[in-house]
Amino acid sequence: MSQVVEKFLKYVKFDTKSSDETGTTPSTKGQLVLGEELVKELKSIGLKDASMDDKGYIMATLPSNMDKEVTKIGFIAHMDTAPDYSGTNVNPQFVENYDGKDIVLNKEDNTILSPKEFPELKDYVGKTLITTDGTTLLGADDKAGIAEIITAMEYLINHPEVKHGEIKIGFTPDEEIGAGADYFDVKKFGAEVAYTLDGGAIGELEYENFNAASAKIVFHGRNVHPGSAKDKMINTMLIANEFIAKQPKEETPERTCGYEGFYLLIDIKGSVEKTQLSYIVRDFDMGSFEKRKTTIKQWADEINEKFGAGTCEITLKDQYFNMKEKVEPVKYVVDLAFNAMEAVGVKPLVKPIRGGTDGARLSFMGLPCPNLFTGGENFHGKYEYVAVESMEKAVEVVLKIVQLYAER
Repeated sequence: MSQVVEKFLKYVKFDTKSSDETGTTPSTKGQLVLGEELVKELKSIGLKDASMDDKGYIMATLPSNMDKEVTKIGFIAHMDTAPDYSGTNVNPQFVENYDGKDIVLNKEDNTILSPKEFPELKDYVGKTLITTDGTTLLGADDKAGIAEIITAMEYLINHPEVKHGEIKIGFTPDEEIGAGADYFDVKKFGAEVAYTLDGGAIGELEYENFNAASAKIVFHGRNVHPGSAKDKMINTMLIANEFIAKQPKEETPERTCGYEGFYLLIDIKGSVEKTQLSYIVRDFDMGSFEKRKTTIKQWADEINEKFGAGTCEITLKDQYFNMKEKVEPVKYVVDLAFNAMEAVGVKPLVKPIRGGTDGARLSFMGLPCPNLFTGGENFHGKYEYVAVESMEKAVEVVLKIVQLYAER
């Protein structure tokens, strides 16, 4: 078993599911538990300054072994897993020499990973896959990224003949709830440019992402006994249903791709008297993004006009913006990663991220930060898997990036 796989299997055993309800940083204690383990490991391989602050941010430095100035680069991954799916008791399963057919993840529940639903599985025929057992997510997002970064650093430490500049390592909490960069100290980190390892399939190289906002919509009504409710009861669940119906049917994640934006209803909590909807709003184009936010506010206004002022309250919050604006002026960071992939036999897939990474916000904080693949697929659920060969190639890409910066 390769080093990167061993590390990955160890990390996924830690329950690091984040939460947007605790109001703390990190949002869950499990992230601190994994963080303590990672600091110990970083120190054990030779990164003596490895540390974790009280917010759960880990930083470490691999000093340069060269006698010339080299661009200081960073590699970043996040420790948390998605808040909406269990990361407890993760039990990875191996599928060696995958034959392109259905994979039974869990016989008891008849949970099947099938190329009929996930046709990209056909790209992994002959590969070794690590899957879930059908009851939890896997955690390749982003523990595969952590494993790949540490494996690459350990290789460099054990092979001093490989020349490199100063390299910064950063692991963040709470990326999955949009808070991964909240307390990231870019100045302390000290890199000039960086890369997040938080992408999916092998070859993914991304420097464009959604502009993103969240929307909380609260409906206020009135509850009375149903036997005497005529002209008195105001059922907020039914009003919320009218609001939901205003959304264009074709502008949802399951009906969009590429550069198309969407609205996504992610949560409903309701009773007769009070109902809350949680949405996310996404678009690559800033003009279209602003129009979407205006539109969702108009839906609220229409509800208030029909049912009375104060019936519907909406709170919109920007989350992150398209990093393309900040990365394009230093496009060499993308070109160099592209060249590194080609050099190790990986076909680069330059594409927009239909989501976000810590790198989006970090780019606007002064640290240009495109995103690299980890090798995982189907993140955030029980159908998640990662190819061993893709993880090993991710390590090679990191090492080649380091080499190319040393040769600039």
